[in-house]
Amino acid sequence: MNLQDNDSKIRLQVFLAHSGVASRRACEKIIESGRVSVNGSVVTELGTKVSAQDEVLVDGKKVFPEETKRYVLLNKPAGYVCTLSDEKGRPVAAELLKEAYNERLYNVGRLDMFSQGLIIFTNDGDFAAALSHPSAEIEKEYIVDTSLPLPRNLAEEFQRGIRVDGIFYKCKSAQEINARRMKIVLIEGKNREIRNVFKSKEIGIKKLTRVRIGSVTIEGLLSGQFRELSQYEVQGLLKLCRSKAI
Repeated sequence: MNLQDNDSKIRLQVFLAHSGVASRRACEKIIESGRVSVNGSVVTELGTKVSAQDEVLVDGKKVFPEETKRYVLLNKPAGYVCTLSDEKGRPVAAELLKEAYNERLYNVGRLDMFSQGLIIFTNDGDFAAALSHPSAEIEKEYIVDTSLPLPRNLAEEFQRGIRVDGIFYKCKSAQEINARRMKIVLIEGKNREIRNVFKSKEIGIKKLTRVRIGSVTIEGLLSGQFRELSQYEVQGLLKLCRSKAI
């Protein structure tokens, strides 16, 4: 994206994503909800285009594309929600990064409040869109610790596919590590997929940890710690996305 040329115009949701407001998909919802104004007028049309000359406000605050792109890997503790703000006053994962970064960073994908482990934050809309697109099929690996012994055939059943309340869940792979621990790899990432499958089998989850996203792992990151992804890691993730799209 190059807005240095005043005649260059891009879609409003792309402008917002490059300004660190949220992912492109989330920005579309923000626009449709009437929270964005351009040159003093509220805009709700997704086809709207803006340039460097336009004044764009979200919730009354001016936003503009950030020059420095950030790619941050956080080991989210349990108890934090993956949203930029929470009306219920719950702890927000993005707050863990605020003292270290001036840029507006948003999460790529989510972990539910009670889950922990890896999540990526960025202000690069193209990067977020690539990783979030269904065709990317980025692997996400989890370790599940349960309160009761695992059903002996659960791993095989989850790999074949399980229908719960009309929704079909199917992992890429599942491996029983011991009687109360399982490693699961997902590529779809439907909402609360692992929790819903285990609940359907009446197996309580004590701890659910995401330990890998594509080619990056949790190694070296304690709970609550974060680090910037190297350019090699960023390109590696994008390469995985492109390979699935071919």
